[in-house]
Formats: sequence, structure tokens, C-alpha cells
Amino acid sequence: MTEARGSTGQRDGLGAVRRTPGTPTWVSLMAHGLATTQEFYGALFGWEFQPGPEQLGPYVRALLDGHEVAGIGQLPPDHHLPIAWTPYMASDDVDATAEAVRHCCGTIGVGPLDAGPAGRMAIAVDPAGAVFGIWQAAEHLGSALVGEPGAPAWNELVTHETAGVVKFYQAVFGYTEEAVVSADFDYVTLQVEGRPVASVHGMGQALPRDRGAHWMTYFEVADVDESVDRVVELGGHVVKPARAGTHGRVATVADPEGAVFTLVRSES
Repeated sequence: MTEARGSTGQRDGLGAVRRTPGTPTWVSLMAHGLATTQEFYGALFGWEFQPGPEQLGPYVRALLDGHEVAGIGQLPPDHHLPIAWTPYMASDDVDATAEAVRHCCGTIGVGPLDAGPAGRMAIAVDPAGAVFGIWQAAEHLGSALVGEPGAPAWNELVTHETAGVVKFYQAVFGYTEEAVVSADFDYVTLQVEGRPVASVHGMGQALPRDRGAHWMTYFEVADVDESVDRVVELGGHVVKPARAGTHGRVATVADPEGAVFTLVRSES
């Protein structure tokens, strides 16, 4: 599940790598209570936090052992958007990628805009309604750790069916695909330069109506069951109990504001 960490590119002094376009490079959460959200994830994953970039308003970067792994921002009080983790795909030219999104029947909800010296970004929506980010790195290359306990491990698009939406992402980011051949499992792996970097799961009528199409971020943990108990202790709740998954033991949970994510203990 953590193959994306093998992406080649330029590394910075903190271990982050300038990822090939189309590779997930960052995950970010916009919440109403910035301080309480930091407390939750700090206690769950052992994160510490640094502020900035200031161009994004109240925003902090989560650090794991001194390495940046994720971002958390604060929604304005009058914004009632779904609270959700959002993956950002790497781009060499966010303006051109945004134009490709529009050309392929997606929409741009935010940007493109500069995030100071860190880089340039946009928030997009695919034709099925799933939200994702686009990141053109400058000083900030993205997550410096991937697949380590407390760090992002994988991103999966959960949607109605894969066929149409995969064509959208292929046109925008140039992915190749590898389908899982199964009569009852609509699942595709997106690849960059021959490496799996994300997946698309078509759920048909089983797609949750209250969420619709969405990207799911997986965070690696040392012990899924213990982490699930910790989520509940900290005020979150269980969406899908711990179970055996395709790539290891997984559980889907939500933080106190309702942001859903998956805990995974990847098979070595």
C-alpha cells in the first residue's frame, strides 16, 4: 500500500521528495476547531505542530519526529463545508493542471493561489463530486514521511464506478491504470512511472449517500486495534471496525468533528 514512497525526485533537508506529477504529495484537513483538532491528532499520532504558511490563514503543519507529514487549517465560522481529509496531487504547473480539470468536466473550487514561498495550490472537484488538491511545490515539497506509524500511507478514491472517473484522472495527471479483475469488485490502481500511487474503488449502490464520492486517506499505525480504542477515548468514533483488508489490518474512524480516515497496519 505504501509504494508511493518510492517515487523518485529531489529531496530536501528534511527528507521530503519532489514527487512526479500525479503522485499524492500532501494531505490536509480543514476543521472548525483548530486547537482541539491539534489535540486529537497530537494524542493519536504523536504529532507536534508548527504554524504557517500564513497565506492560508490559521494553518499548522503536523510534524512527526521533526518531519512534516500533514496540514490542518481552520474553516471560517460561516463556512459549513464537509470536514474531510484532502489529498494533494503533485503538479509542475498548477494553473495548467487546473485548466485540464475544467476541460475534463471537473471544477476548481479554490485557486490557483500562492501559499507564500511554500508553493502554489488549487482545490478541485472531479466529475463525480470528490474533492482533491493540486500542489506545485516550491520550498515545501510535501510529506517527508510516508508509510511510517503516524504518517500517511495511502489515498483511495471511493466513488460510484471507476470507468468514467478514472478517465478523468488519466487525462488530468497522465496516470496509467491496473484493474483488479473480479466480477464483484470494481477496483483500479493508479500508477505513475509504473508505481502504484493511489487507488479507485467503485462501490455502486453501496456508496454512502451522506458522503458521496470522496478521497479516503489511510494513516499507518503500529497497532490498529489499540489506535481505534484511542480514537474513541479522544472523542472520535468508529465508522467501520477493525478488519482484515487487502493490504493489512484496517479500521475506518472519524475524529470529533466527523473527518473520516482509515487506520492501517500494512503487511510487510
